[in-house]
Amino acid sequence: MRLAPLNQMLLCIDFSATIPEMKYILSFLCLLLLLIFARLEVVLAQPVYVSPYKVNFTVPLAELCALDRESPRNNKRLESTTPFEEWYSPRIRKKYGAWGPEPRHYPAIPGSENVPPNWKRQRVLVVAHNLTGLPYQHHHIPDWNPPKYWPWKPVAFGRNSTGVDCSDFTSWVYNYGLGIRFSSNIQKQSATVMLQGPGGEGSFEAKTILNDRGYDDLIAKLKTGDLLYIKRKGTDKVSHVIMWVGEYGHSPDNAPLVIDCTGPEHTDCLGNHIPIGVQLRPFLRDSWYYLSFSHAHRIIGEPLTVEIQPKLRARII
Repeated sequence: MRLAPLNQMLLCIDFSATIPEMKYILSFLCLLLLLIFARLEVVLAQPVYVSPYKVNFTVPLAELCALDRESPRNNKRLESTTPFEEWYSPRIRKKYGAWGPEPRHYPAIPGSENVPPNWKRQRVLVVAHNLTGLPYQHHHIPDWNPPKYWPWKPVAFGRNSTGVDCSDFTSWVYNYGLGIRFSSNIQKQSATVMLQGPGGEGSFEAKTILNDRGYDDLIAKLKTGDLLYIKRKGTDKVSHVIMWVGEYGHSPDNAPLVIDCTGPEHTDCLGNHIPIGVQLRPFLRDSWYYLSFSHAHRIIGEPLTVEIQPKLRARII
């Protein structure tokens, strides 16, 4: 509820009015205050979700997030190559509709080829974890917040707000985190293994991981940052993607954790419903995530130099 400033409200009162008229005005103001307090009570009564799951990094957060203090990563208005002044323009509405402007391709981290894989895995994890609480919306970039009149693809969270969907989330995390940009379309993302290198330099092949020996074997071979593709229930069509948290995640019941952006269908180890949007969630033996697991992609592998073209080398990361 948006209210006018108090001085504007007072200007609306005719202090020369008769006593009956003043009583009417005062009654109106009292009713207005009651509505305000009732609304405030509803807002304050909303439970705040506290996740039982934690993430502990071995690399200092200041080091992992140092890039975020530098341009273009330090400016939300630079999330897209589309100038911020045009984000809500008729041209963007016509071109992208409900999705909004596309993300920029972020530069590679300095000296990427010499950075240990373990550091890179924690880098994408901290980028993902920093988005905890972001709503689920069918948008390309996390801070695009369209006005009410903008086209909208209905989701459980409700009308337009900031947010991304599952595959835009994973694409964003790698793009913003390491400068590795790949398709945010769930079908293309799950099927593509040849990817552009960091900052668009060269190319490399992601490793495909299959579930051929059961749950325990699968979780033993997954690593932080791996992207797991999940099929729609009862079909072979991939409809969702989650990111493996791995050794840095901690659950009271020792369940392995993932982080993703999805709906309200999941509960945590305490029996509480996990809110819509970006959250840590358990990867359980009897869960949809495991029972409908299709395959995984490992974007961050061990350093290995491969020939891409004559006189052109790219380093797998």
